[in-house]
Amino acid sequence: MRYSATEKLRNADRMIFGDVLAGISVALLLIPQSMAYAELAGLPPEIGLFASALPPIFAAFVASSPYLQTGPVALTSLLTLGALNGLADSGTAQYVELAALLALIVGISRLIFGFLRMGKIVYFMNAPVVTGFTSAAVILIIASQIPKTVGNEIDANGTLNRAYRSLSDFENWEIESLLISGLTIFLIIAGKSLHKLFPGALLVLVGGSIYSHLGDYKGPVVGEIPTGIPKLGFELPWGSINELLLSGIVIALIGFAEPASISRIFASQENQRWSANREFVSQGLANVASAFSGALPVGGSFSRSSLNKLSGAQSKWSGLITGVVVCIFLPFANILDRLPEATLGAVVIAAVTGLIRPKKLLFSIRDSASDGFITWSTFIATLILSPHVERGVLVGIGISILVSIYKKSRLDNNQI
Repeated sequence: MRYSATEKLRNADRMIFGDVLAGISVALLLIPQSMAYAELAGLPPEIGLFASALPPIFAAFVASSPYLQTGPVALTSLLTLGALNGLADSGTAQYVELAALLALIVGISRLIFGFLRMGKIVYFMNAPVVTGFTSAAVILIIASQIPKTVGNEIDANGTLNRAYRSLSDFENWEIESLLISGLTIFLIIAGKSLHKLFPGALLVLVGGSIYSHLGDYKGPVVGEIPTGIPKLGFELPWGSINELLLSGIVIALIGFAEPASISRIFASQENQRWSANREFVSQGLANVASAFSGALPVGGSFSRSSLNKLSGAQSKWSGLITGVVVCIFLPFANILDRLPEATLGAVVIAAVTGLIRPKKLLFSIRDSASDGFITWSTFIATLILSPHVERGVLVGIGISILVSIYKKSRLDNNQI
């Protein structure tokens, strides 16, 4: 079918409008999420903003999926926290530099996987390991945000222990923080039931800041946020490569499961082709850009990619628009100085609730005894080894290999 010049122009205008609208919509969700995910990783909130500027721009030039949105994500932030734990104090300049070095390792690893055409590895990622890890990770992520949501930060070892002590010490709960958290979660989750494009994250961002400014809020707030573009370069603690190499490779693989899954789902829905190798390369470039920005490892977000699609994105350039919008916002980031920490904690909780799959976890043994064993072993190991959650993944992979060897040996014995 041939189109006239006028029709082609209209189609081009429609595509541009769709990408611009979608890119802006995603940026409005990305800004509060990125700040919250940076804090989840033990980093200052502005580092999340830096990881939301250049990475989606670089990813857009190579991405295979027209809908995949790149930036800080919950699971990768949790893995980052585990990888950096014990190497430096959270929030310090050394910790930030280590996070950037980790992002570079993740980026180079994914680039290598992509250039070696190892995209098929996503089809062989052990589902029981991913299920067990994700289920445990969601629990740890929610637990890590509980002290913020109740306004009762207690100094205690262990994420689960700290959450339990914050919850049990209800006499010291900050009522304002609790109300802000509850309202934030309600607006984000209930808003989606009203309309999938309901700007819940934007409302809580603006509303929380206004309330804190005008209402003399006494609870903990984000604090001073540096404005302007990040310091660009690769002045990194190169001597720590050996300490971060294994964690970086684990994040490169496990963290890729989410963007690969997103791209495959959307490609199937739209009857489109997608390339896992190109996604490896695009996600690799995004992480190199994040390291160049002095930020943390990034990945593909399911919630933001879904919003991108629903908002009318027509091509991968909507991700570039998202990055440009965040770049424009950076000089004005200090308007969020008074944003309550309770808001960011609740944003994280609302974002990860969609990852909860209790039936898949509980019925894993019923569906397959061996897969269930792997799933629950990974789940328990991840919780026990927290904050070094990447070790839980390695335990799961090791058990999976042992189970495969055991099955093969039994099969060989039966054939004798």
